[in-house]
Order: sequence, then C-alpha cells, then structure tokens
Amino acid sequence: MQYRRARVAGGTYFFTVVTFQRRQILGVPEKIELLRSVIRKVKQGHPFTIDALVIMPDHIHTLWTLPDGDRDYPVRWNLIKREFSRQCRTESATPSSPSRQSKGEREIWQRRYWEHQIRDDRDFKQHMDYIHYNPVKHGYVMAPGDWLFSSFNRYAAKGFYSKDWGVQEITFDENVGRE
Repeated sequence: MQYRRARVAGGTYFFTVVTFQRRQILGVPEKIELLRSVIRKVKQGHPFTIDALVIMPDHIHTLWTLPDGDRDYPVRWNLIKREFSRQCRTESATPSSPSRQSKGEREIWQRRYWEHQIRDDRDFKQHMDYIHYNPVKHGYVMAPGDWLFSSFNRYAAKGFYSKDWGVQEITFDENVGRE
C-alpha cells in the first residue's frame, strides 16, 4: 500500500515517530545518545535543520526544515530508524512477526510515522509549543525546562520562551500534534 504524504521541496514538517508497541526504549541516556549520534550522521549525508525536538521514552516529536529543492524526508527517517535499530541493543519481549522477519526488521520502531506539513508561522509556533510541552503533558516533569532531552532550554536561552513557560497547563488546537 502506498501512503500519500505531503512532500514540498524545502518545506517544514512536524513528525511523531513512535517505538514499537510504545516500549520505553528511549528512556535511558545511552539510547538517547545513540539516537542523537545517528541523526547527526544522517544529517551529514542528507542535510536538514532540526527546528525543535523532544525525545520521550517511547516517541519523538520534531520539526524539520528541508533544504531548498529537497523534499525527501522519508529517506531520512528510513536511514535514522534503520541505523538506530542496527546499533540498538535491546531485548525484545516478543518474537518478531513473520512479516518483520521477512523484511529484516527489529521490533524497535512502529513502521509508520505521523507527519504534518507546516502551513505558516502560527502553525509552526503551535507545533513547537506542543513539542516543548510534551514532557509536562505526559507527567514526566512539572516544567518544560526540567526535561533534558528537548530543544526547549536552547530556545529559552535565546529569549523565545520564558524559563517558566509551560508551568501552567497549556491547551492546543485538536489537530496540533496528533499522536
């Protein structure tokens, strides 16, 4: 089955990528560092800008901007997921399905991911806020600045957010960050 995806050259996109069966594979520092290393490596061969990022124990939210003339984010995600899976040492709770075995897939990532093409500055800001508020939403911290695996503190240091942003509950449009 072919999935239709919005693919605009030089576009900005919001992504949600989830681990297989929402296993908390990304909940340990060495896996987060492995993911960061893999992303850096992929960016060398297939450049893109990470506008915002949060790494949660069982999923990732990120905003990417592709270079002018480039619309191929699927190859980037394929490379990131494949290389991370190749290097990741984790015990699988269940044997791989025959389908996954035939494709040489490990049970690290869900096959699909959610993407949304950013339409304008307002949409960008809403998705950036959603990314940075996510650790609070899931109850891991009381304030976005307390979550170490996020781009929030980088933006707060630049004055884009106040340090106490997100301490009060924030609500989002029903379409923002659909997980």
